[in-house]
Amino acid sequence: MDLRLQPFDFRAAVARAGLRPDGYPIGPATAPVEGAGFQDAMAQALRSVSESQQASQQMQREFSLGNPSVGLESTMVAMQKSQIGFQAVLGVRNRMLQAYTEIMNMQV
Repeated sequence: MDLRLQPFDFRAAVARAGLRPDGYPIGPATAPVEGAGFQDAMAQALRSVSESQQASQQMQREFSLGNPSVGLESTMVAMQKSQIGFQAVLGVRNRMLQAYTEIMNMQV
């Protein structure tokens, strides 16, 4: 296994992470449709986080197997991206549960 540091190519690392240079995902737009309900937005966010986690796991697997096209830096970026997305969705879920509990405890 070659442990020498390779020159860092930002554009290649961003492309391997599945992002464009401006930070948005490569592929079809994932922005919610205007006027869509909260349920649709939440479902889309969950799908996005799930896809991010799957991509991160795939990159980890490829790096572990020694694939030379997958670098440590892009793998770590993908892992952090999926972790931040998961934490954000978890925070929204917790706030929704708290709001639901408060509404249920209101006196009518």
